[in-house]
Amino acid sequence: MNTIKKLAVLTSGGDAPGMNAAIRAVVRTATYHEIEVVGILKGYQGLIDDECVPLTAKDVSNIIQRGGTILKTARCEAFRTKEGRAIAYQVLKKHEIDALVVIGGDGSFAGARTLTQEYKITVIGIPGTIDNDIAGTSYSIGFDTAVNTAIEAIDKIRDTASAHNRVFVVEVMGRNSGLIALQSGVSCGAEDILVPEQITNFESILKQIDYDKRRNKYMRIIVVAEGDDFGGAEKLTQYIKEHFPKMDVKKAILGHIQRGGSPSHYDRWMASRFGFAAVKALLEGESEKMTAWIGSQVRLTPFQNDLPKPKVNEDDLIMAKILSI
Repeated sequence: MNTIKKLAVLTSGGDAPGMNAAIRAVVRTATYHEIEVVGILKGYQGLIDDECVPLTAKDVSNIIQRGGTILKTARCEAFRTKEGRAIAYQVLKKHEIDALVVIGGDGSFAGARTLTQEYKITVIGIPGTIDNDIAGTSYSIGFDTAVNTAIEAIDKIRDTASAHNRVFVVEVMGRNSGLIALQSGVSCGAEDILVPEQITNFESILKQIDYDKRRNKYMRIIVVAEGDDFGGAEKLTQYIKEHFPKMDVKKAILGHIQRGGSPSHYDRWMASRFGFAAVKALLEGESEKMTAWIGSQVRLTPFQNDLPKPKVNEDDLIMAKILSI
């Protein structure tokens, strides 16, 4: 077992429901092993600015159900520079921190990897992003909650769409990944689902809308990921209106409500397992790796790996199309 007396934990990048559950698991697992814990506020920016606070088991009471992150998060351009990382390293030395746990996504892990390579800092990552698009793990903290938030919103939109015979274009998050759009769309019975992984065949959508119009079916739900090649809800809504000027077409951009809210059972469970596994990995002398969900087990995988990112499955897109008829 590796000797670690003090570790630090930070959250970086976009917040995700379940980050607090992961912080709690890290702190309580470390406390059990008689390791001091320091919380770094505002991610890497807080590390550079020396915004460090002690964390005890009591400090993380009553946070497992809270969205966001009690440690706050921020983007940090300074950490991308060698000078910024040098300051961060001096802060870690000042507080006699032996190891670092980083909760975040690809960008956060890239920063952690550079820091450990330059200064031999022991680092373990925990994947946290609602897009679920981190290479090497089939699940990231926050995805389940984000999908459920989208489902709840789309269900409500369907009610008003049905009442008024409206076409609703609903935009969900997902700049490079269509997983939220696909899973929420299928779960809500959306007639069309547009994702970044597939080129949008808008002529086919127009033909289907025209067919529905001729059989007096006007209500339609179109779920589109923000990174769809056609241009998202704004452009899509305008385009439909141009082709069907008498049709009542509305857009709903769900935006950041998908990031907030109390985490689901699954996100609390996975965050707890990841947090526990991160401290266990540090005690076993591991570094420059992240906890990952692989083959229905929590494993470790290097930050820089050749494993694929979770992505939209072609068969699932075919299924979505068939189920929408």
